[in-house]
Amino acid sequence: MTSLAPSATDALRGVGLRVTESRAAVYDALHGHPHASADDVFDRIREAVPGTSRQSVYNALGDFADAGLVRRIEPAGRPMLFELRVDDNHHHLVCTGCGAVEDIDCTVGHAPCLVPSDDHGYRIAAAEVTFWGLCTACAALRD
Repeated sequence: MTSLAPSATDALRGVGLRVTESRAAVYDALHGHPHASADDVFDRIREAVPGTSRQSVYNALGDFADAGLVRRIEPAGRPMLFELRVDDNHHHLVCTGCGAVEDIDCTVGHAPCLVPSDDHGYRIAAAEVTFWGLCTACAALRD
């Protein structure tokens, strides 16, 4: 059984955000392209939504992240990325060659799936891990 993702209107209203054409386009762009940068999203929607600025895309993504609608991914040395998969504590694999990003399910059990040696009294809710390596295509180019 496959679950359908909520429409942009339902998703935005569900987190208390006002629905605008630009916000709906940003949400829809992330649906087809997880791990997209703000610039990637802007490039995907700028012709479909005339008058949309790069700043409005950045603002929408910031609002979405603050509302818990998207997850920010901040791989070191790379642009910030955004994805709609927010309902679990998964990790990411980043190719050091081409920058491709893949989701990896929680490495051990359930969230936070990793336990620090000393939690300093914190209540740990999630762990964020980025694995770095070469994707199959980049590895083949180096062989």
